[in-house]
Amino acid sequence: MPTLVAKPPQGDDWMHEAKFDGYRSQIIIEDGGVRIFTRRGLDWTARYRDLAEAAKGLNVQNAIIDGEIIVLNEDGISDFAALRKAITRRQHDLYFVAFDLLHLNSHDLRDMALEDRRDILAGLIEPGSRIQFSEALPGEANAIYHLVNTAGLEGMLSKRAGSKYRSGPTTNWLKTKSFTESEFELLGVERERGKPAFALMAEPGTRKYVGSAFVSVNREMRERLWKRVQEHAGPPPKDMPKRPATQWVKPGIKARIKHLRGEEDLRHASLQDFWDESQDH
Repeated sequence: MPTLVAKPPQGDDWMHEAKFDGYRSQIIIEDGGVRIFTRRGLDWTARYRDLAEAAKGLNVQNAIIDGEIIVLNEDGISDFAALRKAITRRQHDLYFVAFDLLHLNSHDLRDMALEDRRDILAGLIEPGSRIQFSEALPGEANAIYHLVNTAGLEGMLSKRAGSKYRSGPTTNWLKTKSFTESEFELLGVERERGKPAFALMAEPGTRKYVGSAFVSVNREMRERLWKRVQEHAGPPPKDMPKRPATQWVKPGIKARIKHLRGEEDLRHASLQDFWDESQDH
């Protein structure tokens, strides 16, 4: 599991790849059969029938392959919302992007250098398959991050050259996420003693809930937010489930939210600023 960092690491000791927005998964091929497991160890082979069939086409006796299951949108970018629908409705839209190889033909490869494992893995994958190889991105780290951000990808992964494969959290793999800022309408604020506060957000003019944002602003702005929420207290939006710790507000408060790029709903979001809609902002 990679460690989240604010900026990509610098220097020649790192290899960089695009970060795909999907389900981290593991393909296990043995005894002529294929199983596909989730990150938490659940057997989801039945949900990934087409990918399991594609994995049978790999020229191996047995193998364990690490990767990400994704669906691409019209722009060729991995789409997490579409992925959840495709699993139940459009199996043929699924891809497995392979980025590491743990075992091959009864040999444990985890102590091999990262680049050697990946070279072997790349040689196993045929063009045009539902199993794809995650190519390394050439160039300097900051330039790669700029391109990834501009392209609207979720972010980038940086892996230390020469590193061994070890399960669990590691600083040999780092992830740098791509964020953007957008305007939303404030529906309310969820405050519970001893827990972080969250702003509940909607698409402007719709009152349709799209997710929550961590209230990460400074103390002065937080106090101003609490006061504004109390002054504009109102009923919950239609069809919203009960949330006892939430103070709902009437329409009219806008907010600027930093969030993960390319998502239908807010993910990894934080409140940056807020204002009354009637104000010139």
